[in-house]
Amino acid sequence: MGKNGTKSNRDDQSDRLSKADYYEELEPLQLQVNDVARWLQHTGKRLLVVIEGRDTAGKGGVISAIADTLNPRQCRVVALGKPSEAERTQWYFQRYVPHLPAAGEIALFDRSWYNRAGVERVMGFCTQDQVAAFLKQAPVFEKMLVDDGILLLKYWLTVDQAQQEERFAERAADPLKRWKLSPIDVTAREKYEDYTKARAAMLEATHTKHAPWTLVNFNDQRRGRLKLIRHLLEAIPERKVPEIKVEFPPLGHEPLKERFKGSLKPI
Repeated sequence: MGKNGTKSNRDDQSDRLSKADYYEELEPLQLQVNDVARWLQHTGKRLLVVIEGRDTAGKGGVISAIADTLNPRQCRVVALGKPSEAERTQWYFQRYVPHLPAAGEIALFDRSWYNRAGVERVMGFCTQDQVAAFLKQAPVFEKMLVDDGILLLKYWLTVDQAQQEERFAERAADPLKRWKLSPIDVTAREKYEDYTKARAAMLEATHTKHAPWTLVNFNDQRRGRLKLIRHLLEAIPERKVPEIKVEFPPLGHEPLKERFKGSLKPI
């Protein structure tokens, strides 16, 4: 135990869900997520899932857990980069609108319009007047989406700074994860409390009856993913539709082999 009777990081590590147990619990949830996808296609409903949180919270991991077993033509991951010069002159929400789901689709937003209430505000990429306008307009924008029939789920992934520091260090040490680091991440480490204040203001203004936030503890990312997916499934309780089975009759001849003429050959 650490000071004041709290658990040390080592204790926290030992309490984390093992990879084997995680995949055992994830598989049946992914089957149910596929039920949701079939239900959306059957009904023409639209599902929009906003995943927000601090750097290293685990946004990409939970989005992969949801999307990995789905048809990529039906389930789209939206992860926009910084706005272009033209986009900076548009209505703020405009560049997000083309990525909203059509009938039968799922759109998973890896960050979203809430950049304005978080990183843009804290890092000084927008003015305070722009922040105030966003906090006023976002609930109205989301009410329009919900009124039009979009199923909107908003998740904020919570992570303590000790865990965030561990994940930054892991990314710096792993060549396959180094692409996730940027100069902004280095600066953001010093602004943990500023992000806390910005998040509090955002939640107060945008946690509405028609588009509520759900906070998910992601100090243990595996447990966090499972909790979030279970919540998503509970939000869409009636999702069973008749499954169309594709019959494969006998081929009727011996299987053929690929044949190529000329100099082109498979490697």
